Amino acid sequence: MRFAALDDNNSELELIEKTVVSLGHDCHTFSDGKSLLRTLQHETFDFLILDWELPDTSGPDIVKWVRTNLKEAIPILMITNRSDERDVVHGLTSGADDFMSKPVRVRELHARINALLRRLYPQQGQQEFVWGNYKCNVAQQRFEHHGVPVALKNKEFELALFLFQNQGRLLSRQHIQEQIWGMQSVDLQTRTLDTHISAIRSKLKLHPNNGYKLTAVYGMGYRLESDTLVPLVEENN
Repeated sequence: MRFAALDDNNSELELIEKTVVSLGHDCHTFSDGKSLLRTLQHETFDFLILDWELPDTSGPDIVKWVRTNLKEAIPILMITNRSDERDVVHGLTSGADDFMSKPVRVRELHARINALLRRLYPQQGQQEFVWGNYKCNVAQQRFEHHGVPVALKNKEFELALFLFQNQGRLLSRQHIQEQIWGMQSVDLQTRTLDTHISAIRSKLKLHPNNGYKLTAVYGMGYRLESDTLVPLVEENN
């Protein structure tokens, strides 16, 4: 997953980054609030870790901006020197999902990150999914539409699964490229992502008549949306 960590203390920021990376995630670091807010206007993340006290703004103010301007329910963990109950309540009521006091303790940070991921991304780790008339078996790397297998290449399968698991979210091009190809946008040919998007849109018949549409958002990336929201179902057989 793609994390953003904000802290004006370089040593704390480095510790947070190392902890996130040790869990197998990507971590983009920011030392001031304005640079993070600018980035959030054209990039997407799966998880935010925010310091409360910053030289140019505050953690709660950033949380309020995120909750007001981004439709996606991004998990937010607030980290602060404050421990007064009123501060904890203020941080949580501003929209943060969890609250952790400094100094950063690696094992506690591990536990809090994993707890939030289990709560807010419960589908991670499942092997079979059903979304409307689409069925996906992760272990077999197979998609079916109306019970008919759809032939997808490896990266097409990974991209389709990533989009379905993030339904309704606007995903930036760089976010997608890092998750699927594991590289920055400058390392990937410009048309590679667009070609794969076109292929899965065609092969999976992602258009409103089938209950889903895959749209490009100019200057940002792509969003897969359900016209008739179908709850996620885990297969038990």
